[in-house]
Amino acid sequence: MNSDANTRRKDTRGEISGCALRLFAERGYAAVSMRDIAEAVGVRQGAIYNHFASKQELLAELMTSHLEAVLRAHEAALAGVAGPVARLEAFARFHVGYHLDYPADVFIAYMELRSLEPEGFRRINAMRSRYEGTLRAILAEGAAAGLFSIGDPAVHARALLAMLTGVTVWYREGGRLDRATIIEDYVRATLQSVGLRMPRGGDKECSTQP
Repeated sequence: MNSDANTRRKDTRGEISGCALRLFAERGYAAVSMRDIAEAVGVRQGAIYNHFASKQELLAELMTSHLEAVLRAHEAALAGVAGPVARLEAFARFHVGYHLDYPADVFIAYMELRSLEPEGFRRINAMRSRYEGTLRAILAEGAAAGLFSIGDPAVHARALLAMLTGVTVWYREGGRLDRATIIEDYVRATLQSVGLRMPRGGDKECSTQP
């Protein structure tokens, strides 16, 4: 296959993924057919099967691509950050900022887990566990050092992830608060959840609550 044909194939595959992502986010996985996706792309339905064997494969790939990108980006964001307090702050700031950038991907990754068949679910869940494990380790380290006042680190990690991810449900561009303010408010809430406080001026010095 020549380079032009390879490029066209990659472009079509990318268009299929992009349209599927939008439709799944708007209508839900179960309500979208391969015909719907084909019409959105502007190709015959049979052409999609040259790129994806099934709608299930398409969903799993969308989730896999998203989570691979999240893992790469979050590892880069925390690289070189030392100490559980600084790492917790960096994790929260990254998570909220990244998820605000990709709300459709986030919605599908969280809401359509139920739609995955067992093999795909195991693969995606392993990636999600790896991401959650970073936060759990930060919390466990901070608790062991007497810096964080929390219960079980695994439970607290899940509670924090639910809170931080929830920003994608209500945030809209052009609202009362700008993006930077919202991110800092979520960082502050994260630190408060473990018994720390961050002054409103944005000072990164954190202290335990009296």
